[in-house]
Amino acid sequence: MNENILSKIPPMKSGNELVLALSVFPEYDETICNENEAVRLMALSELYKIYVPSQMSLEIYSKLYLALLRSLQKKGTRLVVVQHNENHKAILNQEYRGIIGGSDSFTIIGASGIGKSSAISRAIALISESRIIEIDKPYTKIIPCVVVQTPFDSSVKGLLLEILRKVDEELESNYYKNALKVRTTTDMLIGMVSSVAMNHIGLLIVDEIQNVVNSKNGKNLIGSLTQLINNSGISICMVGTPESTIFFEQAMHLARRSLGLKYTAMCYDAYFQSFCKVIFNYQYIKNCTEITAALIEWLYEHSAGVVSVVVSLIHDAQEIAILTGKEVLNLETLNMAYEQRMSMLHGYIQPSIKKGKSTSNIKTNETVIPGEVKETENKISISSLVEKSKSEGTDIVKLFREHMSIEEVML
Repeated sequence: MNENILSKIPPMKSGNELVLALSVFPEYDETICNENEAVRLMALSELYKIYVPSQMSLEIYSKLYLALLRSLQKKGTRLVVVQHNENHKAILNQEYRGIIGGSDSFTIIGASGIGKSSAISRAIALISESRIIEIDKPYTKIIPCVVVQTPFDSSVKGLLLEILRKVDEELESNYYKNALKVRTTTDMLIGMVSSVAMNHIGLLIVDEIQNVVNSKNGKNLIGSLTQLINNSGISICMVGTPESTIFFEQAMHLARRSLGLKYTAMCYDAYFQSFCKVIFNYQYIKNCTEITAALIEWLYEHSAGVVSVVVSLIHDAQEIAILTGKEVLNLETLNMAYEQRMSMLHGYIQPSIKKGKSTSNIKTNETVIPGEVKETENKISISSLVEKSKSEGTDIVKLFREHMSIEEVML
């Protein structure tokens, strides 16, 4: 049966073939710019369908594909039959014994809005071209990827029931209803979910894992996932924001379960520039404009390298341009979008850009705390400059300017 299962998943893609397969570019007709406001405003939502693969996208695809492969390789083996018996015993007497062992567990950690969920969604779409894998001998149905969300209170029972509900949605089975009818305990549920996962799940993806950080049930939930891995042989991927890193670093057994991929907001590089150019091509205002290097830098400054914010800025700027009759996507409408629509994000973005080889001559905003003075490279202190000013009779402000950045403010 093992070979039959593996033949049902599409071959692994790489290189340009993978990039093309992951890319999503909605059809765009320039004549739409001549349509009325309502039509153009509705068409603006096409911006959110665009997907430009990054290095993160390629890595996530490879990680998920190989994790699924390891899970499927265990289906139909002799150990699975033995583990089935152990899981049945566990349901009856709640004594667990992992025979089959887990494929692996890993994390995908990244800042909010950088495109983790989109990358995972695109990867799953390629990996599981068939929504369900059907095997004839013996007849069984396997869901390649099941995605669930960590309960806000990190309830172990809540997560296990959600896994059963998701399986029922795909297979039209009754595992969830049966579990509710008999009022199963958490221990019995682990045995039940382990058997269901062994038979019907390839890869389990648990999103919003950062919910375990501030919950007293956090460690119990991770413990239940570990037990699920050992009793079912499936791979489990946990997806969350950087705050979950602190939780997993608390102990060795948690840290081992959290090895995986880690991402931050994008740097100002060639990918960010090409991404902005692609998004900018989808214009629905009457007066289309070309993107410039200055606009790309402005977008980086006002998005902090978060792709979802870039898309929202360009979308809202066009929406404002259409509604106000300005009908142009430029620095004015982008600033209006940033000030009017992104006010809640201002404290997190704080416009600034690090000057690099690929950027133009833009000053970096530096925050100076009152009462704190930066020393120069020669370690000249304020007191020594004051003494020098007194002894030589020179202007203290002029002397300061020679050694540090000074800004005069009129009161």
